[in-house]
Amino acid sequence: MITFFICLALLVTAYFTYGRYLERVCGIKNSTNVPALTMQDGVDYLPMPRWKTFLIQLLNIAGLGPIFGAVLGATYGPVAFLWITLGGIFMGAMHDFISGVMSLNNKGASLPEIIGKYLGVSVKQVMRIFAALMMILVGAVFMLGPAGLLNGMLNSGGIPAIGLSGLKMWILIVFAYYIIATLLPIDKIIGNIYPIFGFALIFMALGILYLICTGNYNIPELTSLENMKFNAKETPIIPTLFITIACGAISGFHATQSPLMARCLKNKKESRSVFYGAMISESIIALIWAAIAMAFFAPEGIGKEGVTALNATLAEHNGDASWVVNHIANTGLGKLGAVLALLGVVAAPITSGDTAFRSARLIIADFLRLSQKSLIKRLYICIPMFAIGYIITLLNYEVLWRYFAWANQTLSVFTLWAITVYLYSKDEDSRRIENKKSKSNYHYLISFIPAVLMTFICSDFMFTSKQIFGMGQESSLLLACMLTILITIAVSIKMRKTKSL
Repeated sequence: MITFFICLALLVTAYFTYGRYLERVCGIKNSTNVPALTMQDGVDYLPMPRWKTFLIQLLNIAGLGPIFGAVLGATYGPVAFLWITLGGIFMGAMHDFISGVMSLNNKGASLPEIIGKYLGVSVKQVMRIFAALMMILVGAVFMLGPAGLLNGMLNSGGIPAIGLSGLKMWILIVFAYYIIATLLPIDKIIGNIYPIFGFALIFMALGILYLICTGNYNIPELTSLENMKFNAKETPIIPTLFITIACGAISGFHATQSPLMARCLKNKKESRSVFYGAMISESIIALIWAAIAMAFFAPEGIGKEGVTALNATLAEHNGDASWVVNHIANTGLGKLGAVLALLGVVAAPITSGDTAFRSARLIIADFLRLSQKSLIKRLYICIPMFAIGYIITLLNYEVLWRYFAWANQTLSVFTLWAITVYLYSKDEDSRRIENKKSKSNYHYLISFIPAVLMTFICSDFMFTSKQIFGMGQESSLLLACMLTILITIAVSIKMRKTKSL
């Protein structure tokens, strides 16, 4: 259990240390010159209290990731703790925070507009299409996931029957909610209901943490980087673990959600608690779920036994992480666990799904320069968008999830490179202002190193995945290295040409 508590302590400490450092790097000061106040429109640009924006951001970015992804990542063994902790601190939280600040400084602009500003017009055009389609894909995935969970709970007797049954019925119910939540002003549903679900997600994690501390569980220690999955050769740590655990470590989807709250902050000083703090909180939730998953099915086991039992349990239930989550919550927390499972595990992906559609609306609106104050203009975008989303729900869920996982991390690559150019331009501006010709700042390395790593990870996964190219491991590694070098050189040239942004 020592590894678990060290990782937990590092995550908490990072908020007060590395988070403050990033705040200084970005030049965050006490300022009310924010989009929520200067561009208030009563729909998307609305000032809200910090505690609300934090809980909404947490719920927006959470989805299925920090719970389901952590459970599936736990099958690799304690090496998952390392990725969640270091990834969360130095990659995910940094990625969410700085992308949020970039949006805040650019009138709450959506992610493709931000990426285009720093990586060029051509990249912006690609990202407009890629990000909008990904948001619709996320909305569809997070429509099917919760609908399946609700249908499973109803059929298994986990929640009382209310006269509804069948997966299609639940899909239609979730779909109807998405339409309403996407169209209404952000303070009507999201601002009022999300904080409740956010508290439920946190309380559920605290309940599992209490279970870990008081129960007879032996959480394995990190003594090596061994891959403990049953099919370790087919699912190597690099790149598969980095794709499996996304939301608990780094997720490109998060950067599409940050502009929603960048349009609601009342002061720039709220950035660290809302953007960096929400991601650290999500990493803590992922860490807790990974820990209990590694120990729950062999409570008196030692070392690998808990991970082996988890792998066997998932194999028995066809890799269904939702069964594992429901079993742990209901068995470990009793009746309260059933309620929390409904609110936390089901509400989290539903709320991420509707904000994904909302993000898609805003991305398209920014591209078309179409004001969203009028309901009619919102409908112009939403009607075809939801039609595409519904068609996607008719496809195979497992296939959708695989493509979403890769697309999600690929989006983080674009965001990290945009952050790198942004930080480099700030370094250059600072150097010119201070007239220090012989001295350069190197703050851009904060994101440059993660950008190179994630470029390689996503490239390797793309070449090796059976759903994409399906190449052999050696060929995949070689091509991934070559592509990473080419992209790094291209962005480096872009950085050198950058004067002031």
